[in-house]
Amino acid sequence: MRITRAVVVATAAIVASALTAVPASAHGTSKPLGTRSLAAVLTADKSGFDRNGHDYDILTAAVQAVLKAKPASPVKVLADGNTALTAFLPNDLAFERLVADIQHTKRLPGEKAAFTAVAGLGINTVESVLLYHVVPGATITSKAALKSDGASLKTAAGSSIKVDVYGWCVKRIALIDADRNDRNPRVIKFDINKGNKQIAHGIDRVLRPIDLP
Repeated sequence: MRITRAVVVATAAIVASALTAVPASAHGTSKPLGTRSLAAVLTADKSGFDRNGHDYDILTAAVQAVLKAKPASPVKVLADGNTALTAFLPNDLAFERLVADIQHTKRLPGEKAAFTAVAGLGINTVESVLLYHVVPGATITSKAALKSDGASLKTAAGSSIKVDVYGWCVKRIALIDADRNDRNPRVIKFDINKGNKQIAHGIDRVLRPIDLP
């Protein structure tokens, strides 16, 4: 995927005001980071919709749908491995749980049905939700994140999420979003694409940029 000049300029503007209280250790490194993009990681899985709720088929389809409808969307930064960012990736079960909550049912839909429901929210809504999962300007590893209890991370959507480090013997991370009624997403997989400027952490719920009823 190629990044247009307009997208680069727009992304630079986002990055310029990206972070609030991100730990300095998130930026430091002993060697140059690679430039493999998160888009390359996501699209490497060619399986498509399946019964594996722990991969990222719905997320990948959502990113592709946004870029097909809006090629200049800031979401395209995920394909620019030269731009440092940290993303939180909801797995397929996370999206299925979101759809079940929206539809007020306890029954989880399949991956294809969940994607159809998410897409039905409108491309602008999907774009906003995706950008709410991206923190531009910093490569935040698990080591840095686990030392960042209470940090506020400004997302590419313009609003913030808060890091909640909890646990005694084993430290874990939850992310506090704008929805005060639902359980906060928890990080269940660390350091996806480690060693590169773009890093990601898998989460078990979709971050919600608004307080859903």
